[in-house]
Parts: sequence; C-alpha cells; structure tokens
Amino acid sequence: MTKASNSFPAHLENIRAAILDMDGVLWRGSQPIGDLADIFRRIASLGWRLLLATNNATRSPEQYLERLRSYGVFLEPWQVLNSAQAAAVYLKQHYPQGGSVYVIGEEGLVSALTEAGFNQAADRPLALVSPPLAVVSAMDRGLTYEKLRTATLLIRRGAPYIATNPDVTFPTPDGLVPGAGSIVAALEASSGVKAIIMGKPAPEMYRVALERLGTTPQETLVVGDRLETDIAGGQALGCPSGLVLSGVTTLAMAQAWKPPLDIIAENLAALVELWEK
Repeated sequence: MTKASNSFPAHLENIRAAILDMDGVLWRGSQPIGDLADIFRRIASLGWRLLLATNNATRSPEQYLERLRSYGVFLEPWQVLNSAQAAAVYLKQHYPQGGSVYVIGEEGLVSALTEAGFNQAADRPLALVSPPLAVVSAMDRGLTYEKLRTATLLIRRGAPYIATNPDVTFPTPDGLVPGAGSIVAALEASSGVKAIIMGKPAPEMYRVALERLGTTPQETLVVGDRLETDIAGGQALGCPSGLVLSGVTTLAMAQAWKPPLDIIAENLAALVELWEK
C-alpha cells in the first residue's frame, strides 16, 4: 500500500504502537528528515506508544535522546533501544559474572558493555596472552588493521564472535558509506567464523522493544528504511511493516519485496498522514 491508495487495510486500523528506526527514517547523517517535532506531535495525537530501535551502536541512548531534544523531540530513556544494548543483554545472559571482551566499536557499544559489567580487553599483544570472553564488533570509524588482526586471531583461537548488526552501508548526506556489516564481512572472511548477530533482522531487539511497549506484534507497526534488516526482522515476528523511501531502499526494491509490505511511503511524515485521514 502506498500513500496514493484509496483503501486502508483493516488490520492497520488496530495499531497501538510503533517501532521506528532512526538512520534513514528520522535523519540522514546530521540532517533531520522533515520537521521531527511536528511529526512526533502527530504520532502522539494518534495515541500510539513509541519506541526507537536502531542497529547503530555508535551512540548511547542518552546521546540519542540529546540529539532528539535538539530537534524538539522529547522522549524517555526506555523509548530508545540500540543493538549495543542487545549485545550487552546477550553477553550478560551467557556470562553473568561479567569480564573482559575485545571491542571493535565506538562509545555507544563501550558504554552499553560497561553498564552490563564488561570491560575492554587490553589491545594486542596482551589480548592474545589473556584471552577475553568474546569479540564484539560494531561500527568503528577508528578501525585499524591492527584491530582486525587481533580480533581475527582471537576468533580463530576460539573466542565467540558477536556483532551488533549486519548493515553493510550507512546513509549520509553524501551517499552510502561503509557500515558495521562491512567490518563483519572482513572478520568473517579472515576468521572463517560466522558472527552471532544481535541487531535487526535478528529477533532479539524487537522482542525487547515489544516488552517495553507492552503490545503484541499485531498491534505494533515496524517502520524502517532497510528491507533486509528493519522490515525482515519485523515481519519475522508478525508485525505490520512500513517502509520509508528516505533512506537506502528504492520504490522498485520495496515493491519487489516478499512478503509484500503493508505500507510504502516517501518518508515518516507521509506515513503518519495515512492514519490521520
């Protein structure tokens, strides 16, 4: 269904909540997509509960909240969930005592792991002498060959490999640039080991999101700009799906996706308008 459609599917009239992606939905790089303060006011007028779930692990939830406030959007900490938090939950379940992990990532990942009781393993060569519990990777704009080398050796020596997300590209105003998935691809190729993915399309993030929202999958609209992560993850849990064309997906790609999308809209403002009619 697109904005131009004349009929509105009955199952979409019962939406009580929405899970929104951020990069490509709310902004591209540092540029907001539309008047976010107005868009969020309109969503609130619909009576929906709202949660933002992103594969981007470079920022902490508080940093996202601060950024949203700069656009006139005011949310609570429970309304922001990223793949770094999902990775921390996974590690805590498997290593409740905490410990050291080898990290390829930025502040968002480091802070989530620290809050869960995990510290960064010393860099090479000490990491190879005292092996960490696991290797955890995310987007890392300070990536070096030495980091890849150490991570590869640790994984080959048996350390579990956990990745926050598989997004191979990242949308910016200049175009698509390498994302966390490009690091995953490099480490999988060099180590011969497949990463354990925490973010979308793996179900863990959406399960946590639904628990926070207190809604069922059928009542919760998943909105994203990536078919293979945002949409695939939501559809796997039985959530209605809304694809916006303000990120990385073209209309032709969206129309060819199987199973079919419930909503295709130019951007988040156009999607919200469908419920206002």
